[in-house]
Amino acid sequence: MSEHEPSFSEFKSKSGLKRIASAILYSMAGFKAAWLHEHAFRQELMLAIPGTFIALLLPVSRLEKLALVGVLILVLIVELMNSSIEAIVDRVSLERHPLSKNAKDLGSAAVFLAMSMAFVTWMVIVLPVFWHG
Repeated sequence: MSEHEPSFSEFKSKSGLKRIASAILYSMAGFKAAWLHEHAFRQELMLAIPGTFIALLLPVSRLEKLALVGVLILVLIVELMNSSIEAIVDRVSLERHPLSKNAKDLGSAAVFLAMSMAFVTWMVIVLPVFWHG
């Protein structure tokens, strides 16, 4: 970095309520983009919404309800991050490259782990509700 280059992003100059308002608007734009352009996000959201209601209605502790809803939100968060990685890789170049493949595969692996954690959490908490065995 040369001595004339700023050590911070000029896009980070907002503060206070203006920054919070901008952050909310950017977040809403991100949710809209994910809904419009990311099929996997739509699928996961359509599972997370009823899953949240089911979790809240189950006869389990508040902490277990939090875990059930939390892992659903975790899947959405990781999917959004994966979509961000894919968009950046595609922005840099659409040509096939081993590093691009690795970046996309690593993002996909992160989503897989989040989904696996969600599945196991739901099984551990919900199965005993129905099988008192």
